[in-house]
Amino acid sequence: MNHNTSFELNLFKSFKEGDETAFKFFYDKYSRRIQSFSVQFIYDQDEAENLAQEALLHLWQNRENVESINGIQAFLFTYAKSKCLNLIRHNKVKDKFKNDLLNHKERELDIEVLNSIQFDTLELTELERIIQESINELPPKTREVFIKKRFENKKNAEIAEEMEVTLKAVEAHMTKALKILKTKLSDYLFLIFILIYNN
Repeated sequence: MNHNTSFELNLFKSFKEGDETAFKFFYDKYSRRIQSFSVQFIYDQDEAENLAQEALLHLWQNRENVESINGIQAFLFTYAKSKCLNLIRHNKVKDKFKNDLLNHKERELDIEVLNSIQFDTLELTELERIIQESINELPPKTREVFIKKRFENKKNAEIAEEMEVTLKAVEAHMTKALKILKTKLSDYLFLIFILIYNN
């Protein structure tokens, strides 16, 4: 059913011919509807208002492409939908940038705090002794794998070949070593973390 009055059809004809008064009629008719439609997606009243104005300006600039009075609504809502999607995508990228920036700032602050900490030489020596003792207490094969991996920077395949064991065995020994050391050094993990960070 066609609800358009002859009055509106005449206005549409004038609008197509560039009559700004006719455009004002359609502006008033659709402006709030486009705002309400947009705010459902972007949750920002001001941005929705801007988007509605932009959609109507775009309509005015492209009026020759609108074939019928019913095409105005389709034109405006299609434009608004596209802009809302772009804005949502843009905001997601912006949020990610903000998170990355925040993480970077936190890391800088951590380093600044760590750099301000003065370490006692005796404390460091004691920690080194505790770490060395913990490594020495590992089962012989596990200790050998750990030393080759961590202190000699050898790859698993090299270690497996040298020790005549499988790759899986090397991985199992490393997992075991880390598990044991994590337990033995649990009271010193924070200090170890600081030392690693500070070097």
